[in-house]
Amino acid sequence: MAVYKVTVATGDMLEAGTNNSISITLVGSYGESRQTTISFLFLPGKERSLSVHCGQDLGPIVLIRLHKWRLFLEDAWFCKDVRVTAPNGTLYRFPCYQWLEGVTTVELREGTGKKLVDDKLQILKEHRRRELAARQEAYRWKNFAQGWPRCLNVDSIFELDSNIQFSRIRANNFTGFLIFQGASHFLSGFLLRRTSWNSLDEMRTIFSRTQGRDIGGCL
Repeated sequence: MAVYKVTVATGDMLEAGTNNSISITLVGSYGESRQTTISFLFLPGKERSLSVHCGQDLGPIVLIRLHKWRLFLEDAWFCKDVRVTAPNGTLYRFPCYQWLEGVTTVELREGTGKKLVDDKLQILKEHRRRELAARQEAYRWKNFAQGWPRCLNVDSIFELDSNIQFSRIRANNFTGFLIFQGASHFLSGFLLRRTSWNSLDEMRTIFSRTQGRDIGGCL
């Protein structure tokens, strides 16, 4: 009997958790585990740990499969990463950083960077082929108009997978920053100015105030 310790981390952003069922399958170079349920409740920014019992040593863990399904209501889940500790103490890391929606299975490679020629196992070659096909399907191009650069072949951003869409959190932060900058320039007299600058020193006086706030925010 080989026992693998698995830790699953949920992202810390709003609504990252889920009450849908999540299970996992470990895939090694010698075989794979049975599908094991992790939990029915994941909270944002928290980790879940479990033990996966296998009848034999799976060898180096090269892939994991995360399975998501629901009993009643759909509840998307943002997985940060998965860590697997083998019986011999070897730690394998599987970065995820994506949303899982609906009834789905996601395959994740071990985090060590590898080239195509490094894929010796057939299961890794097949995984790379399926991943490439999925990306080609997701990023189809069309011509918006003659002479224009090509764009994605969708009519709305909502047709895209949620992992491709621009983050709503980022969008809200960006909009808030623009409002703040506009208000700052308005209060500085910059937006309503109808005359030319009298000197470079006058320009520096206004822009130094806004830049000081920007730098302070970044720090």
